[in-house]
Amino acid sequence: MNLHEYQGKSILKSFGVDIQEGLVADTSEVAYEAAIKLAEETGTEWFVIKAQIHAGGRGKGTVTESGSHGVVLAKGLSEVKEKADGILGGHLVTAQTSAEGKKVNKVLIAQDVYYPGEFETEEFYMSVLLDRSSGKNIIMYSPEGGMDIEAVAEKTPELIFTETIDPALGLQAFQARRIAFNLGLSGMAFKQMVKFSYKLYEAYIGCDASMFEINPVLKTSDNKIIAVDSKVSLDGNALYRHPDYSAMRDKTEEDPTEVEADEIGLNYVKLDGNVGCMVNGAGLAMATMDIIKLSGGDPANFLDVGGTADAARVEQAFRIILKDPSVKAILVNIFGGIVRCDRVAQGIVDAYRNMGNIEIPIIVRLQGTNADEAKKLIDESGLEVTSVIQLQEAADAVAAVVA
Repeated sequence: MNLHEYQGKSILKSFGVDIQEGLVADTSEVAYEAAIKLAEETGTEWFVIKAQIHAGGRGKGTVTESGSHGVVLAKGLSEVKEKADGILGGHLVTAQTSAEGKKVNKVLIAQDVYYPGEFETEEFYMSVLLDRSSGKNIIMYSPEGGMDIEAVAEKTPELIFTETIDPALGLQAFQARRIAFNLGLSGMAFKQMVKFSYKLYEAYIGCDASMFEINPVLKTSDNKIIAVDSKVSLDGNALYRHPDYSAMRDKTEEDPTEVEADEIGLNYVKLDGNVGCMVNGAGLAMATMDIIKLSGGDPANFLDVGGTADAARVEQAFRIILKDPSVKAILVNIFGGIVRCDRVAQGIVDAYRNMGNIEIPIIVRLQGTNADEAKKLIDESGLEVTSVIQLQEAADAVAAVVA
């Protein structure tokens, strides 16, 4: 589950990580009040106004309606309302969004942390994530912060460092010191970075995250180390342990069809193709999408109906698939191991009749328990549903329809 920047920062702060303080607002009036409060609490005179969407590249992105960037600086209270109005309610287009962009419903009013002082400010990159090749967590970091880490990896890969962390031991003292050393720090800043690394890893483990990305981590002009940004993804399988984090889910940032499917217990992911898929089991669903692609079609979705494919569930699945206007055919591929094929077939027939006329072709392949009875049910239903035996037959039938 992805979080907004302000939500990620609140988690970091709860684990003792120093952050750029800020308050969230959903109107320009609330933004102005937040700026006043922030000035009283932190003494800041300038304010950074940040669009809150689930996408990176906000600073370089552009709000379609106003031309404003997604991250702007207000040089005083008098500019806060105008700057916030230029972002709120608009559609922010970044390198990580579609051409339509994402609607901005909230902004974060953050303190200015680039204040003048005795030392130069420096920006670093740091993330904590799982390295699948080793099966261990790693801290990835670079002295080249504040810019796209992908660009750093491409142009100067020698400036990206990693620390592999033994899950039984956690982050070791020598590793935390090596992070600070590789970032070129010394004195108080060195000690602060060691502390920051410990707290960041503690937060990552404590909230069952799948990724923490802080870009930039800032060394301020008085040698403090703080998180200026945060990109946090939580492990959805562990949310039952964190009801407070689960409540942070922002469904407006997700595909509405995927949200609806999730609420009725269907595993659905929208894709860009034209062949709707209804399958039981994730592995079979992946294989089905592969053979559709190999046969010249393009899967329009991943949809796993699970092991209880009764009439009501099949009808819900059909309705979800048909919400996508690009779907030109539907392929139902069910292997009857736990679930009986004749029960699924009856569900397909009942769903078809309940929904009225479905104007796109439906190809059904049922194999396993009671497969013969299932095929007979469909063939004798009088409905415009094509029943096949082999998966390749099903894929060929789909390809012929959408060609």
